Parts: sequence; structure tokens; C-alpha cells
Amino acid sequence: MEDNKTPNNLENMPDRLKDNQSWWQRFVAGLNEFYNAPYRQTMARAARDEEDFFMLLMFAESLGIDNPASFYTLELQPLFLENFHEWHTRMGMDRCPFDHVGCC
Repeated sequence: MEDNKTPNNLENMPDRLKDNQSWWQRFVAGLNEFYNAPYRQTMARAARDEEDFFMLLMFAESLGIDNPASFYTLELQPLFLENFHEWHTRMGMDRCPFDHVGCC
């Protein structure tokens, strides 16, 4: 009759596997955070610089700079106009350089 019973450690095996998997997932997440944390600020700065350059390309024609891609970027200006105030203050322009845009 004892043969039909499963040993006690086999009954708890799925729980132990779940605990080990959750521990392993937390460990891997901690390692990823440890590796990525020093670069997070650098990557955010690079993304902001890329966005600033893109905004300059979009509004270059309006600022008086020749832009060979102005035909393509003209369609995007209304989408990025709400971010324009943050951009021109970050670029050092205290007031909006456009007469037709009243963001300040």
C-alpha cells in the first residue's frame, strides 16, 4: 500500500520550481537593471538630441534655413507643434521665433 503513495518531496516539486523560476526571473531583472542603469541617462540624452535635430529639420524652412526635405517635413509640423515650445526654449530661444505661432 505504501507503493501507491507518492513521496512527499515530489508533491512539493511544482511549488519549488515556481519559487525557483520567480527567484530566477527576479535575479535576471536585477542583472538587467544593474547593467542598464549607468547608460539610461546617456541613452535619454542621445534620444533627446536626435529629437532636437529632427525638430530643427522640420522647422528649418520656417526659421530661414534651406531645407531640401521641406516638402516631406511640412506635413509633420502640425503633429509636432505642441512640442515646439519645449524645443525652442531648450535651444535657447526665449521667445517663439515665429509670428504666426503663439506658443509663448
